[in-house]
Amino acid sequence: MTGRRALGRRFGWLWAAYAASAYGSGLGFGALPLIAVLVVHAGPAEVSALSAAGPAVGALIAVPLAPWVEFRRKRPVMIAMDLVRCAAMASIPVAYALGRLGFAQLLAVSAVVAAARIAFNAASGAQLKALVRPEDLLVANARFESTNWSAIAVGPPLGGAAIGLFGPVTTVLADAGSYLLSALGIGAIGGREEAPRPADGGRARAGALLDGWRHLLGDPGLRALYLNSVLVSGLIMATEPLLAVLLLGRLGFAPWQYGLAFAVPCLGGLIGSRLARRVVARHGRHRVFRTVGTLRAVWLIGLVLVRPGAVGLLTVIAVELAIIVNMSLFNPVLAAYRLERTPEELVARTLSAWSIGQQAAIAALTALGGLLADATGPRTAIAVAGLLILASPLLLPRHDRTPLPAPAPSPGRA
Repeated sequence: MTGRRALGRRFGWLWAAYAASAYGSGLGFGALPLIAVLVVHAGPAEVSALSAAGPAVGALIAVPLAPWVEFRRKRPVMIAMDLVRCAAMASIPVAYALGRLGFAQLLAVSAVVAAARIAFNAASGAQLKALVRPEDLLVANARFESTNWSAIAVGPPLGGAAIGLFGPVTTVLADAGSYLLSALGIGAIGGREEAPRPADGGRARAGALLDGWRHLLGDPGLRALYLNSVLVSGLIMATEPLLAVLLLGRLGFAPWQYGLAFAVPCLGGLIGSRLARRVVARHGRHRVFRTVGTLRAVWLIGLVLVRPGAVGLLTVIAVELAIIVNMSLFNPVLAAYRLERTPEELVARTLSAWSIGQQAAIAALTALGGLLADATGPRTAIAVAGLLILASPLLLPRHDRTPLPAPAPSPGRA
């Protein structure tokens, strides 16, 4: 079993920090759009802007942060990003209590949190590579994946109940507190962390800004997986607001049914992530990329078949479950492969480039999906996304024979 493999005390603290922020984010899932509607009285266009423009602006802010993260000790960066996110989220209940909360603040918080998340995840990936042996990267990433899906399954229902009992900003306050817990966990990792140095021995070059993309697009295996993942994640996320309109508006689903339709399938994330190591050991990584990468894309078109009533609810649950099981199996294998193929001096910039590309694709495809839905209806827009994603397996790597990049001299492991 993946969960029984010991990875050491220091990884345990990193995992605990990840779990704290993941469950906090699960509790606060969807809180900003909800506050925009209930407190700020925002309209549909503003809520859409909050969901798409905030993360897109955050991705732009994160572009110059990538070299800054790369050439600094990773744990202080992670703690700083946790504190930034804590302060940003905590500003919402403070402004609410003072009667000064407005839409502009929600948009700014969304952008700041998105940028800090990208920087944090880039530093976290570099830290994970330093703490864990190469042969254990898949196990470690599978644990993160399992934690993420369990947080999404448990957090939103509890968060909805908390909002009903204690008010609209309750889960935002809990989310802010979770970043403090994460910062404490990272601080408890301990051990000496060497300061990274630019590969040329001097200060970071201006061109270092693009080095992450150069690495991703220059490595055939990573390039194929990057383009595939950007398309798949963008199209899947673009259907979420369309499905909300379809289920809650056109088909008359109750809010609790809508929540159930997305909470239950997240349990499939525990299944896929726990199977990842055994499936790779039995079938090989390349077959997982080709087979599971294809399977995670073929189900989305099934959402077009959703109808009112219990059958429609079960259809959504079945489709989302199939997608999530395959995604949760695919993702840790991809994350381990990405770290394996990236030199230590490029990890933060490569992970930043990956996240920025995904955020930009999600924002663009979500906006295009909304325009198409306005013109034709949400069901048609979902059908177009489902058909487009069927082409994504063509972008998967065709073989796994590319040699690993030569390791750069390292001052020592963190």
